[in-house]
Amino acid sequence: MKLYGRSHDRRSLARHAGDLSAAGGVRSVVLDDGSERGIRTLEFRTGAGLSFDVLVDRAMDLGGAEFEGRGFGWRSATGFRHPGLHEYRDDDGLSMMRSFSGLLLTAGLDHTLFGAEVDASQYRYPPRRTAVHALHGRVANLPARLTGYGERWQDDGRCVLWAEGEVRQAAIFGEHLRLTRRIEADLGGSEIRLTDRVRNAGFDPTPHMYLYHVNVGWPFLDEGARYELPPHRTLWRSDSVPEQGVSHTEMPAPLPGFVEQVYEHELEADAAGLARPRLVNERLGVYFELEFDTVQFPSFFQWLHLREGAYAVGFEPSTHHVQGEAAAREDGSMTFLEPGEEREYTTTFRVGHLD
Repeated sequence: MKLYGRSHDRRSLARHAGDLSAAGGVRSVVLDDGSERGIRTLEFRTGAGLSFDVLVDRAMDLGGAEFEGRGFGWRSATGFRHPGLHEYRDDDGLSMMRSFSGLLLTAGLDHTLFGAEVDASQYRYPPRRTAVHALHGRVANLPARLTGYGERWQDDGRCVLWAEGEVRQAAIFGEHLRLTRRIEADLGGSEIRLTDRVRNAGFDPTPHMYLYHVNVGWPFLDEGARYELPPHRTLWRSDSVPEQGVSHTEMPAPLPGFVEQVYEHELEADAAGLARPRLVNERLGVYFELEFDTVQFPSFFQWLHLREGAYAVGFEPSTHHVQGEAAAREDGSMTFLEPGEEREYTTTFRVGHLD
């Protein structure tokens, strides 16, 4: 592995430093001020310029992220709000907007996209014949049970920084879904590997929808940055696209009063079934890339939120189309997990220098 311009192995690092943290590692801290107070956080440093935070009490989502001191994980005005302050049905189902910040916000586990009222008769509880959902579901504001973290040397000579935990979304006479999340990064590396398993731990067929809201902000996002997509077909676009006419590939500076522009694209995958959309900033000489499996995530949304004060672009691999849960139930594409059934999702976040 290459650290600080030189190659090092386990023995070499031990000769130079009595503690691996001199090179990188994972550190557990607790945020202690304002609306973030009390959030358990894991700070990852790879020693190759990549650092990022795992918000244990927010579904182990990814918060701030930097490459060589330059931020790429979006920072909004909400900060990383403690989930104890979250009211799921507040703001007419748009309460997520009061805790929306960071490189990754996970949507699910039983609902994504805009709110819906749907049949819940499978749970056989007469007072709750329907389930009412808010934007992007509940999971992002559920604390995880942290099962482990640290640094581990592999037989191939790599040192892997890792964390693992479980998020439980459950209700009496309702869903019982469990998300097991593992996050890895290599010492000396510049990528984050995410492996999620969602299991129906209950005894009723349970709806399952899943989406990653991956958000890149300034300074990786700046005027002149390029949003690059693999060969694709655009299936849907929001009404704001023709109304505003802002390019979805060449990024402007922050715009006053900008209305979000959203697209659903069908991305062409490589031979392994992977797609790799990216954001390129030639002025800084850097890029951000998201690699995901198009079988696991057959839909992809591009989110442009280029308004002053909330400047961000989003990469959103999704299990379902943009029309959402009610439409998926109607056309037969809705996923129901049988008792004990599990789905796995593997995704890589990558940053680096342009060639």
